[in-house]
Amino acid sequence: MSLLGIRDISVLETPPPDRLSIETRVSHFQPPLIREAILRELNRDGQVYFVHNRVYSIEEIKERLEEIVPEARLAVAHGQMYSEDLESRMLDFVQGKTDVLVSTTIIESGLDIPNVNTIFIHQADMFGLADLHQLRGRVGRYKHRAYAYLLLPEKRPVTPTAQKRLKAIQDFAELGGGFKIAMRDLEIRGAGNILGREQSGHIAAVGYELYTRLLQEAVRQVKKEAPEEEENAHIHIGLEAFLPEDYVPHQGQRLEVYRRLAKAKDLEEVPEVKGELADRFGPLPEEARNLIQLSQLAVSARNSGMISIISVEGGLLLRIRNKNKALKVLAALGKKIRIIDEGSIFLPMEKSERTPQALLKMLKKVLLKGK
Repeated sequence: MSLLGIRDISVLETPPPDRLSIETRVSHFQPPLIREAILRELNRDGQVYFVHNRVYSIEEIKERLEEIVPEARLAVAHGQMYSEDLESRMLDFVQGKTDVLVSTTIIESGLDIPNVNTIFIHQADMFGLADLHQLRGRVGRYKHRAYAYLLLPEKRPVTPTAQKRLKAIQDFAELGGGFKIAMRDLEIRGAGNILGREQSGHIAAVGYELYTRLLQEAVRQVKKEAPEEEENAHIHIGLEAFLPEDYVPHQGQRLEVYRRLAKAKDLEEVPEVKGELADRFGPLPEEARNLIQLSQLAVSARNSGMISIISVEGGLLLRIRNKNKALKVLAALGKKIRIIDEGSIFLPMEKSERTPQALLKMLKKVLLKGK
């Protein structure tokens, strides 16, 4: 909602005085590395968290750590312990009677122990970005340099999605990076199931892009802001319309072509782009030809008072800004037109007429006069 402007958002990026960023490292479970990191922390009179989020094997991890660092005093803490035992072990740790606390994610929030400045997160690929960020935030709560070690499984391969999460938590280790981590998490996981059958309403009928655009327009009206310059119409009829990577290899060049087509205000601008593409990269593949044709239709549809043309079940759904203009153009079809309201028109069509190529031919006939 904040990204759409419905709610305001504040980002705090100024850390407390003398606070240092947490050095974050990704590694496999390596006994020499673990021993070195724990002894370094103990040598400066600090303490260590070792997070292992599996109660059934947490004692085995403790025994393994005791073999790696026999000098350290270790204790286990997890949510299935009796409350008296858990409280006793936490108090011992707070009072410095224990050097390493082997625990589950019960330490994720609510703990502020300035003396703990090293944390190991075992099987870090199994955690979400928010969990990793919260757990890392349990250290570095004083002026000392803190360390976070994200330990990967020794035998199990790491999934591509987990690799993205680990890279994000490592890249955004600076103080105040929580918002950036949240945005990266949004990229990795997606924005939610807004078009799923669990949702109510008719977003799926108009498409998410058009939905967000209409929502932004409504927000501007409520805020009494000036309307944006009219954009070309959005047309979705099921055609594959894009620039293939093997045709225009450089991403920046592809984005520039998309930008020029989106900003085109005259029908003659689109053929110019087509000519440049053919001159620089050779004959256009089918997807690129479709893109050029839809771009021309988008310019003409905007000039005909239309906002969008979407293929839906049963026909075409049109959003319009000028009903008289749109009806005058659509009259050439000689078809029955259903007016839903002042801003919406529905064109019922037979199943055979709703194929992408048939719709393209029909729209070219109406909007481009058969060009």
